[in-house]
Amino acid sequence: MGSNIGTSVTNTIVAMMQAAERTEFQRAFAGATIHDCFNWLSVVVLLPLEVVSGLMTRLSHLLVTRFRLQPGEEAPELLKVITEPVTKLIIQLDKCVITGIAMGNEDMRNRSLVREWCQTDLVMSTDNVSTENCGPSHNLSQPSVKCRHLFVSAPLSDLTVGLILLAASLAVLCTCLLLLVKLLNSLLKGQVAKVIHKVINTDLPYPFGWLAGYMAMFVGAGVTFVVQSSSVFTSAMTPLVGIGVISLERAYPLTLGSNIGTTATALLAALASPGNKLAAAIQIALCHLFFNVFGILLWYPLPFMRLPIRMAHVLGERTAKYRWFAVLYLLLCFLLLPSLVLGLSLAGWRVMAGVGAPFLGVTVFIAMVNVLQSRSPRHLPAKLQSWDFLPQWMHSLKPLDRMITKATVCC
Repeated sequence: MGSNIGTSVTNTIVAMMQAAERTEFQRAFAGATIHDCFNWLSVVVLLPLEVVSGLMTRLSHLLVTRFRLQPGEEAPELLKVITEPVTKLIIQLDKCVITGIAMGNEDMRNRSLVREWCQTDLVMSTDNVSTENCGPSHNLSQPSVKCRHLFVSAPLSDLTVGLILLAASLAVLCTCLLLLVKLLNSLLKGQVAKVIHKVINTDLPYPFGWLAGYMAMFVGAGVTFVVQSSSVFTSAMTPLVGIGVISLERAYPLTLGSNIGTTATALLAALASPGNKLAAAIQIALCHLFFNVFGILLWYPLPFMRLPIRMAHVLGERTAKYRWFAVLYLLLCFLLLPSLVLGLSLAGWRVMAGVGAPFLGVTVFIAMVNVLQSRSPRHLPAKLQSWDFLPQWMHSLKPLDRMITKATVCC
């Protein structure tokens, strides 16, 4: 569940590359955050259900035990065939060290993750886990060939190497995205944009119009399976939403299909696991699949339940009005809120329930009042028909906007 939320940070960053043009930024940010809204809503509903009933765990365990599964070949490498030779010239990681740390070997914690020797003479096999290029009993065997990448024998700590790679990756990502947006803007203009928009967003003839969304979902799953990354697909789609080629309503099923497509890759990877780890690997891959399937069943088939679309529209409007809101959103949804949930979970379920339940209750109450204020204010008490009775900073971003504007002007 956490990985589903975290993987959508990429397309949110992609949307920020269109901040120069307000209307495009509004559409792009809405197209990016629709993935976040779906994931967060699914987690809010399915995580408590899983904790209480173990639904996905039990269902995946039942399927694994009913079928006699045999280890298969490794998942097909499609996009990785192109990217792996390039990444190996930049950095290579020592899988022996990663495996040792995962197995709780304290000696491995003092070793560098940056791989220096690419060929060793022995094979490690400990606790039914075999890893090539490692020595016995977690000791590295005698090296024979030195690796060839940028950071081999570099006098830098793992943290420094990681920060350098992170900064370089973000710089390359932002540069490519800016060029992509400019290229799309120059190519998809006028009649070309109108034709593509009509082809992609037009529904099927009556009475099969409802099938168009499911066909888009199938396309999203297929493309994601080919590129083996939902982040690649959704990040490429975000600029198209920004320039108006793909509507938000069509981007939604494409994104949901992308979520399903990435689980297919995970299942194929699980089938390549060793025999003693096969059942556990497939079970966790099935849990990933069930999370996305149940989420789709909750938030797509019934039109009035497509809350992620409405939430994304609101976020897009807020971002168009206050552009700094995009940065605040990134920090809140991908750093502060997950850190808060992690801290509460480490404190114990009583603390988490004591803090989380009131927070969730207040959030649901505010959401319900907001809906009634916009659609049927007469059913609310006079005081709740607007939030004007509260201090302005509690129901408006204007005070924070003035503060940020003054701070940025001073800078």
